[in-house]
Amino acid sequence: MDLVNSVLNFVVPPASLVMLAFAWPALTFINTCEWLYNSFFGEDMEDKVVIITGASSGIGEQIAYEYAKRKAHLVLVARRENRLWGISENARGLGAKSVLTTAADVVKEADCRRFITETVNLYGRVDHLVNTASLGHTFYLEEATDTNVFPILMDINFWGNVYPTYVALPYLRQNKGRVIVNASVESWLPLPRMSLYSAAKAALVNFYETLRFEVNGDVGVTIATHGWIGTEMTGGRFMLEEGAEMQWKEEREVHASGSSVEDFAKLIVSGACRGDPYVKYPSWHDIFLLYRVFTPNVLQWTFRMLLADQGARRTSFIGTGRPLAESTSPRRQPLAESTSPRRQPLLEPTSSPRRRVGPVPVQQQIE
Repeated sequence: MDLVNSVLNFVVPPASLVMLAFAWPALTFINTCEWLYNSFFGEDMEDKVVIITGASSGIGEQIAYEYAKRKAHLVLVARRENRLWGISENARGLGAKSVLTTAADVVKEADCRRFITETVNLYGRVDHLVNTASLGHTFYLEEATDTNVFPILMDINFWGNVYPTYVALPYLRQNKGRVIVNASVESWLPLPRMSLYSAAKAALVNFYETLRFEVNGDVGVTIATHGWIGTEMTGGRFMLEEGAEMQWKEEREVHASGSSVEDFAKLIVSGACRGDPYVKYPSWHDIFLLYRVFTPNVLQWTFRMLLADQGARRTSFIGTGRPLAESTSPRRQPLAESTSPRRQPLLEPTSSPRRRVGPVPVQQQIE
């Protein structure tokens, strides 16, 4: 058996590449024909019911506007309902048949059951569930001084998608509905300072890939994979996705560059209505997957050159209560107990059950 595997290891990869090269024109033609057919005969969303989590800003907000243009009934979910009021008015102005706003924490199963039940009681159905709640980071693992953020990142990026899907699945089955999930290219493309985020997104993609087989066509699954949207990757900035309203104050004030959130939202909604299993923006990132599978060393060398430290390291010191800082030494800070006054905690207590996450600079007041 070892001999057989050794031969296959040597033969299968190049043979597969040759076969793919010859089949590529035919596959492209078939995919194009399928895309054109689904574009003309895609799902009509008028009077359909769409639940959007993380709808208070960013991708979730823009997706709400796209569904509004298609005359759907919208259910907008975020941790703070007041952030949704203006968005609901905009959505009505764009053509939404009706808009229901509700405050909920998607990492709590009870909250998910509540807003799904409210939707079914009001409209009697659920057609699309769009999960956009997401929380990114750009810190080196060894520089994190408060590990409380680790499970929070996993909760938002993974369980914040699983719980709404789990609760809504029976209702989606009744109407041959669809789940749309906001994933990321970091789920398979290795990048520094995004270890926990990448791990959570990888788990998320694999969860929905498996779910696609489990539902056996009764519920559609669209996995939307984006590159670097509205972010300054080389500047140590947070991902500007406020789906769970848990960003740092200073990061929300950044005028970031990157791909258009509006364009990505249009692609997501169009792809979901066509029944596309994947929406990729931009699609040229896929070429790196071939490098990762067949020549991982080349990909690693390339990213080392592109992302090599140049001068002082800019890092968001998560859990320290400090703003972006310049590191004068390449040495990373270990996790250790300190005899100095206790740092500002990651989780700020508030008068409500909801929590704010992220270090707020000492010189700034919490909103």
